[in-house]
Amino acid sequence: MNLQFGLYQQQSLKLTMTQELKQAIELLQYSSQELVSFLEEKAIENPLIQLEHTNVKYIDLHSDGSKKRKSYKNERDYKQWIDQISQSSINLQDYLFMQLSLKTLTNSEKAVLSYLIYNLDSNGYLTVPIEEVAKKNDVELVVVNRCLDILHGLEPVGVGARNLQECLLLQVNQKKDCPTLVYDILTQYFLEFADRKWKPLSKQLGVEINEIQWAADYIKTLNPRPGAAYHSEQAQYIVPDLIVTLENDTIELDLFQKHLPNVQFQKDYYKMMSSYKDQQVKHFLKEKTQDYQWIMRSLQQRKETLLKVGMAIIQKQYDFFLKGPEYLKPLTMKEISEEINVHESTVSRAVREKFIQTPFGTYELRYFFSTSIMKSNSIDEEDQASAQQVKMRISHLIEQENKLKPLSDQGIADDLKNEGIIISRRTVAKYRDQLNIPSSSKRKRFA
Repeated sequence: MNLQFGLYQQQSLKLTMTQELKQAIELLQYSSQELVSFLEEKAIENPLIQLEHTNVKYIDLHSDGSKKRKSYKNERDYKQWIDQISQSSINLQDYLFMQLSLKTLTNSEKAVLSYLIYNLDSNGYLTVPIEEVAKKNDVELVVVNRCLDILHGLEPVGVGARNLQECLLLQVNQKKDCPTLVYDILTQYFLEFADRKWKPLSKQLGVEINEIQWAADYIKTLNPRPGAAYHSEQAQYIVPDLIVTLENDTIELDLFQKHLPNVQFQKDYYKMMSSYKDQQVKHFLKEKTQDYQWIMRSLQQRKETLLKVGMAIIQKQYDFFLKGPEYLKPLTMKEISEEINVHESTVSRAVREKFIQTPFGTYELRYFFSTSIMKSNSIDEEDQASAQQVKMRISHLIEQENKLKPLSDQGIADDLKNEGIIISRRTVAKYRDQLNIPSSSKRKRFA
């Protein structure tokens, strides 16, 4: 019987530890927003937990930190640094309805125009066929076309177009200085132009190819997404989990927690409930107290792990934090796990959806893990290039290329080889695609 009792106790303890460990792991991999949601749910479940929130503005994900290279020593500095990006206060639909309010319209026209406006996508394009508009509103096609003409006459110019060609034509039709060649291309040869079949196109039009290039430059001044500036979708903002500051070539790392609620223990509630002699109440208090203690331990462990991972990344990527992104080195999560003596999966969870603010901008922690590319005639691990460095070199080479004779992927690979970086043409093409840079044939200029 003692053996059974001991075995039962051992199994129970193992189950408890496993559950606690599982929850601790979950906390580590939570993003800041997920952690806030978790704590708010816990505060609802556990009356012994009280959350104190602080108001912190979010920063834009793409904000540039290069203009903010100074140390942040106090709360005032933090508040000055964390600034919300302004947004347009009016969306596309409101703007269009505001313009329509100045026009005299029939009830049918108002209904059709409302239907059209509510079926515009975020770029301002009409997403439904006019036949469907007519059927839904029980009107003739002539009424829909008349309403579409009214919509096309509103700002921004090009709104209500059904495709890119129509969008561009709506804009050139309102320009007095539009060259005839541009109009001819957009009305009769748009597909050939878009496919960059410019040599046969120049023969069809009886013009030099450099004139096609001039027309292309003119068309580039038009707006292919007229509604985008009014898109009402809320911008994405983030708060960094870690902050790196640079002062006199000294790198400092701080954990930023001001966006997280402060977890407090409800002493008054605990004291009041402790006066009850009921065993269920005592059991309830014990359970909720343990829950609170577990949360506090897990939060502390999360902080310590984030700081350890952050410090290890800084040590491995010291030149990056001192000089900039072009000095990013190859790094694996295994290296970091060995450095701080944890499992690689712990590092993976710790960097999941976590961000670090640096003097050069805000980066996701995963950004610092990059595959290595060995340079030629090098056996030194310190002389390896990261994939990110290679991408930056590709981008730089393309920026500096002769636009009349742009570099092919093989040409870029050859230039990199001359710099000691050996990668294949296919790898160049893959990295170029990831950088959203078109192929050499589409980058080529003719004048």
